[in-house]
Order: sequence, then C-alpha cells, then structure tokens
Amino acid sequence: MPDTMKLPGFRWFQFLRNPSIRMGIYAGVGLSLVFSAWVTIANRVPVLESFALARNIGAIAALCFFASLPTLRFFRNPGEMLVSGLVGWTMLSCTYRILCAVFVLLQDRYSAFHVFMLGAVVYLICATVSWIGTIIWRARMADGTHTHH
Repeated sequence: MPDTMKLPGFRWFQFLRNPSIRMGIYAGVGLSLVFSAWVTIANRVPVLESFALARNIGAIAALCFFASLPTLRFFRNPGEMLVSGLVGWTMLSCTYRILCAVFVLLQDRYSAFHVFMLGAVVYLICATVSWIGTIIWRARMADGTHTHH
C-alpha cells in the first residue's frame, strides 16, 4: 500500500493547493456571508432600523476587511494578489446576483456585472501599485550591490 493513498475524485481538489486560490475562496466566503447578512438584516429585521447607520458602518468595515485580505497576504506578489482578489470578488458577485433574485430592488442601482467590475478595477489598481513597488524595490536592491568608486 503506498504512503499517500489517493481517494477517488482527489484530482478535483488539486486547485486548492494553490495559496492564491485558497485565499480568494476564504475572502469570497467572508465577503458573501457579510453581504448576505447585511442585506437580509436591512430588509427583514425592521426592529433594528434605528441602528441603520451603525449597521451599515459595521458591514462596510467587515467588507473592507475581507476584501483587503488578498492584498495584505500577497502584497509582494501582484499576480497572486490579482488572482486571489478576483476569485473572492467573483464569489461576492455571484452572491449579489442570487440576492438580486430575492430582493428585486437590489439590482436597480448596480447589476452583478457592475459590482464585479468595481471590485476588479480596485484589485487591478492594487496589483499595479504592488507591481510598481516590487520593481522599485528590486531596482534599489540591485543598485545597492554595486560599489561606487
């Protein structure tokens, strides 16, 4: 019997070995849960209407936290940051689309595609800034190795 026994269907989960995909899934699950709870509480719990401002600030802070996880985890690797962020934001966009079917007025302001593009542009900007920063950092490190006479 081999040391590592591979179960049937094991290859289906090979993509989870990639840290950027795994981090994107974690961020996407967090974003989706927070957004779903926010929309559900805002529309189905009228008792908490007096705390609307605090509820909105708390939900936005939680969304910003989960959205920043890929950028904080991969701030020196812009490619993995972009992949991770887009995986997470895609999961949020799919959740948004499902919630648009339940809460019909949700799609009046933004469609699911608009939500995806808003997040994609932010992650592209973060990845670009990270890429420029790593180029500057590598150029400075290469310049520091030369002796000046």
